[in-house]
Amino acid sequence: MTIAALVSGGVDSSVIIPLLKDQGYDPVIFYIRIGMEDKPGFMDCPSEEDVEIVTWIARKYGCRFEIIDLHREYWDRVVDYTISAVKKGLTPNPDVMCNRFIKFGSFEDRCGKDFDKIATGHYADVILDNGKHWLHTAKDHVKDQTYFLGRITYHQLSKAMFPLAGMFKREVREMAARLNLPSAKRRDSQGICFLGKINYNQFIRQFTGEKQGAIVELETGRILGHHNGYWFHTIGQRKGLGLGQGPWFVVGKDTDENILFVSKGYDPESQYRDEVILEDFQFITEDPFHDHPSGGLITFKIRHTPEFTRGKLWKEGERYRIEPETRIAGVAPGQFGVVYDVRKGKCLGSGIIANSKI
Repeated sequence: MTIAALVSGGVDSSVIIPLLKDQGYDPVIFYIRIGMEDKPGFMDCPSEEDVEIVTWIARKYGCRFEIIDLHREYWDRVVDYTISAVKKGLTPNPDVMCNRFIKFGSFEDRCGKDFDKIATGHYADVILDNGKHWLHTAKDHVKDQTYFLGRITYHQLSKAMFPLAGMFKREVREMAARLNLPSAKRRDSQGICFLGKINYNQFIRQFTGEKQGAIVELETGRILGHHNGYWFHTIGQRKGLGLGQGPWFVVGKDTDENILFVSKGYDPESQYRDEVILEDFQFITEDPFHDHPSGGLITFKIRHTPEFTRGKLWKEGERYRIEPETRIAGVAPGQFGVVYDVRKGKCLGSGIIANSKI
């Protein structure tokens, strides 16, 4: 079996190479470069250090190594999506789109098509059930990254390989240290997909500019302060509002009037919703409820966290509705609602959280 291994220079993707070699495979290592270091908003982009680390690993394990430039594809499919979403007042998730369109998309079109499998350092799993591939949560539920993979296609899933599926993060770190990998003590990336140490607001400001607007208390209508543009803020945000006597949470936006609505308290009632409406819902493998018009029981996530929420999913016209068993906070339009089976194992698919009125 031929394997293309995507290695970024981080500890997780670095460890998949010795794991694959131990299993008798001879992976070809690929580093994806997006070539955006010269763009405003970047700080200390680590690509040179990344390439040095990946080159070292390739030499240590005798693997062929190639650098693939996907700058144009990344800009067209991920950056444009991100900018378009924030201009609409939505909360984008570039990592979800990067997996769909770059790591398992453009890379497949350019190079991956020549390989049987594409291996990455994601904490996720692929299982076979009745002859079909299913995306499945990893052993390490804290680090599990199926939320970011909930938008990939069935073809992409059928070629995916996740060597870290059965490992905890601490075991990955320990293995990297034992093998003296240069990434063993490297901190996990806090950037956006391949973007590294990016100043997110500065990056967005290039394309949206600034426009002062009011921060309004939802319950009273009082103007509490001002912001520099609703596009810099997201539903559920608490920090960075510059308001005293808090805490204050962003609970809504008026994109026409450039207004942020906030509520005070650690658990304001206005944070909560009793439904989540999903647009453009896509099942990865199949719709397990296609014979049940009334829907079925599921678990789901509306952000990348270890916690799942139980609920019910059913179709309403072109949309899908989730009714959670308990009301949930921080429902941010534009983010992804990722749906799992009731056992919190199989990842069934995802949809984009629709805008809703306060």
